[in-house]
Amino acid sequence: MDISPDKQNIDALFSTTTFYIDFYQRQYKWNEDPVKRLLDDIFYKFNSEYKGKTHIDPGIETITAHYSWYYLNTYVSNIIGGRTFLVDGQQRFTTITLILIKLYHLCEQHKSRLKSWVERKIVGHTGYESEFWMNHGIHNQTLQSIFDDDKNVKRPSKVGGVSEENMINNYYIISKWIDNELKTKHKLETYIFYFLHRIVLINLNVEQTDVPMVFEVINDRGVRLKPYEILKGKLLGQIDKIELDSGKYNELWDNQVNAINSFNDDEIDVFFISFLRAKFANTIGESRKYDKDYHRTIFEDETNKILNLKHDPQGVKKFLKNDFKVYTELYVKLLKYYYTPEDKKFIHVFYNRLTEMDTQFLLILSCCKLNDPQQSEKIEVISYEVDRLFSLLQIQRSYNSNDFTENIFKISSEIREKDLANIRPVFDKYLLLMIGKSRGLSVSNTMTYTYFKDVGIDLSIRFKRYFFARIESFLADNLNLDMKKSVYDLVMNTGSKNGFHIEHILANNKANLKAFKNDDEEFERERNRLGGLLLLKGRDNESSGKETYKNKLKTYANSLYWNETLRKDFYKSKKDLDDFLKRSKLNIKSLDTFSAKELEYRHKLLFEMIKLIWK
Repeated sequence: MDISPDKQNIDALFSTTTFYIDFYQRQYKWNEDPVKRLLDDIFYKFNSEYKGKTHIDPGIETITAHYSWYYLNTYVSNIIGGRTFLVDGQQRFTTITLILIKLYHLCEQHKSRLKSWVERKIVGHTGYESEFWMNHGIHNQTLQSIFDDDKNVKRPSKVGGVSEENMINNYYIISKWIDNELKTKHKLETYIFYFLHRIVLINLNVEQTDVPMVFEVINDRGVRLKPYEILKGKLLGQIDKIELDSGKYNELWDNQVNAINSFNDDEIDVFFISFLRAKFANTIGESRKYDKDYHRTIFEDETNKILNLKHDPQGVKKFLKNDFKVYTELYVKLLKYYYTPEDKKFIHVFYNRLTEMDTQFLLILSCCKLNDPQQSEKIEVISYEVDRLFSLLQIQRSYNSNDFTENIFKISSEIREKDLANIRPVFDKYLLLMIGKSRGLSVSNTMTYTYFKDVGIDLSIRFKRYFFARIESFLADNLNLDMKKSVYDLVMNTGSKNGFHIEHILANNKANLKAFKNDDEEFERERNRLGGLLLLKGRDNESSGKETYKNKLKTYANSLYWNETLRKDFYKSKKDLDDFLKRSKLNIKSLDTFSAKELEYRHKLLFEMIKLIWK
């Protein structure tokens, strides 16, 4: 490996070489904190030496004689096809350019003869053409806007993004800082000589074949990049520069990464972890090696013999155009369904978000093949099965988080790239195993009333809200009615004013206790079952606290449909309701009184509805 170190000041740095941003580099992500740290470090050094030297005229000789040099850091470059690319250092180079632009505008303000010199450190001129030494491609428009008029920066159209936002924001931070520091022409000019001649960087120029290795080492020992940013360098670094451009591999990578990260910051890291687990992990133990260091594990023998990414440019190109493109597009689809319930076909992807069942991503990625003709059906079926698996375990008191996670990886391994017909049998197999393990016996039914009989208040708060939200949705769909509140609102809105809370139909009062022969233990056990609970809006819930059942019925008027089924007037002149009851054979009816018998009826009714919702 050939590394050529070279000490340079900023005057020499920005004089003959245009620096291009390599594909390894992130967008310009420096924000207020690193910019202010840089300014603070430089000005602390400068101010400590400027003090007592205000009588010395600015100039190269005097600055060199009286001011010590300041080491700004090392940057790494490599030269391809006559162009110099930054492998590491664009955050500092961009910030230096913004500082120079501010000094340029201050020279205008103070009518300093150094203006032309500073300008030449920002842009190079060839005839009528000019070019920023720190070439940001499409974001040069943003630099040009700041350079042209720093008081009224115009945001370039159709560019935007993190780089533009940070360039503009950081320029105003720099401008305010320097305005406060350099209030006189003498100090400004002294600082310009200092900045251009005493700020020193060390250049390491490396050969193209060594760039991925150098890039990772620099990252490990400096400001850490995200794993996907390192992976990008290690993959794209294997592709010849000319082919990289002609094949638009960098553009492909950025488009897919940006599409996924538009949902959440660094969501692409979550994608890679899920993808590798889906395709290669058969147990929870195996899955752990794809956590934080997946950008290294992906090159290990077990994974590499399938993906062919280690020292294999052809394998990398194939991976990017096939696996990477197809599965990132699938992941974007899933994220859209996950955050919006608009597509009813994939509503269970959204429902799983409400119960935090993100294991659906792993299982869908596992089951879907490249260019899978069954992809849509698999998304629909697997998201439903995940919801069914989790819900039926919950409402039969058979859910154990550790056991559930272990079995998810077993399910993943058994449905990996399998046909649609294999999905339900595998889910049922593990559903029965988990119910049986929790009960200490072998079971053959996925839903048993004995296991459901006493379930109620002991369920988690979120799942109770989710359960009744699904009951509400079931009724609304079958009665051709609009939801009064969305499933999302019923589950996620928890405030005292607009949130929905669990309501006991049997209030804790003497009359109700007497109906249970004043047996406190039996009374609490019974009133806490799902058949004795429902969802009620915050303030309605508070006001109905100790009311008699007769008065509670008044409170339930115009509330949720499941609550209203307790009232007689809900059944008046409703043809859709009559048709639904005949079709479903559900015995839904109003109740004038409510005690142990009625509670058992409602609990059994919920059981029958569960069998229809989670078939």
